[in-house]
Amino acid sequence: MTKPVCLVVGAGAGIGGTTAKRFAREGYHACLARRTDKEGLDRLVGEIEAESGSATGFILNAAEENSIERLVETIEADIGPIDVAIYNLGAQIGDRTLAETSLKAFEMGWRIATFGLFRLAWALCPHMVQRGKGTVLVTSATAAMRGNGGQHSHAAAMGGRRMLCQTLNAQFAPRGIHVVHIVIDGAVDAPDTLGKMLGPARYQELRERKGLEKDGLLLPAEIANTYFHLAHQHRSAWTHELDLRAFSDLPWWNHPSLSL
Repeated sequence: MTKPVCLVVGAGAGIGGTTAKRFAREGYHACLARRTDKEGLDRLVGEIEAESGSATGFILNAAEENSIERLVETIEADIGPIDVAIYNLGAQIGDRTLAETSLKAFEMGWRIATFGLFRLAWALCPHMVQRGKGTVLVTSATAAMRGNGGQHSHAAAMGGRRMLCQTLNAQFAPRGIHVVHIVIDGAVDAPDTLGKMLGPARYQELRERKGLEKDGLLLPAEIANTYFHLAHQHRSAWTHELDLRAFSDLPWWNHPSLSL
């Protein structure tokens, strides 16, 4: 019997790679796609195979024309039907004023966060409609819910991502396709995202002050458990949007920056 397929676009060592491992442990063939670092990609595939799972790695430049579409068709033809797709590409360019946000940087945020998701849906949803089922899980951010100063590109891109998830649900939920917009409302304990952004010393200081046994940083393994649960909800009680945060963090709507 052919294994179900889980495609992860944005399979780094944090949410993406950890979620791929979670699905592989449950019998899925994990297809991991990331932009760079073939050595790291091969390592993730090897870790899945070492746990008796199966996986295939792909180097993918999501901004390149037809790259996402070709990936979907290759997997559908050569590996099997994609049952679950996880769109996990970030579009954060840092805290920049309007003058510091170039036209190219602003557009790139949209291309990765919004247009890339559109292209994945455009290529994959027709296959899922034919099968009458499928799940698309979309990693998002607090910026999709609240636009802060210095986040012009990120907030616009993630706000568009959220609205696109809603329009996809409006069209495809009645056809059996489950689309979920997942707001990651807090810092994730991930070395290749938060770690790179902060640098090794600041990252370790934050982990010691807030994370580790204090559980104040979002843990990729626990996020992966939620993703797996979402992909297996009964259609009579689907979740279409939710936000995840550590217990000790204020939610985005109660953040001090919003206080009058």
